[in-house]
Amino acid sequence: MLRCLLASLFLALALPVSAAEVRELTWSELIPPDAPPQVSEPTPIHDLSQLADALAESGPAAMQQSPAAPVVKELDGQAVKLPGYIVPLDVTDEGRVTEFLLVPYFGACIHVPPPPSNQIVHVRAELGVLLDALYQPFWIEGPLKVEHSSSELAEVGYQMQADKIYAYELPDS
Repeated sequence: MLRCLLASLFLALALPVSAAEVRELTWSELIPPDAPPQVSEPTPIHDLSQLADALAESGPAAMQQSPAAPVVKELDGQAVKLPGYIVPLDVTDEGRVTEFLLVPYFGACIHVPPPPSNQIVHVRAELGVLLDALYQPFWIEGPLKVEHSSSELAEVGYQMQADKIYAYELPDS
């Protein structure tokens, strides 16, 4: 009986420790410190005659800023959480996005040039996110893999199998 009680107490105390092991990342931490400078925000369109082409679904594909940007190899295998916006790649019949690109700013990979490959994470999620909720940022938690992949939208430097997905909320000021 005492062993069961001690084992339960140990497990209860160990749970918060394991949750604390998830490393909160910023997007800049996905860029090696010695990497050459790169453009991380979309280039504004100053010629308004080009705006319709940029926003059209059938418009020309925007060239990715740095499709082979260097990655931080030391992040491979780390449990991390990263905030960002979801660009859907696969949607279920129920309207859930189960495969997506996580990007640092809204609209990346859709109507503006995709960010550098080290600023995009290819995510797979068993449950996914409702398609209707994609206008807000999310926290994505899971093991990060430093692995290149390609999609129809962009070249990607990182992969993740999402353990948790939840809405990003600004901290109270």
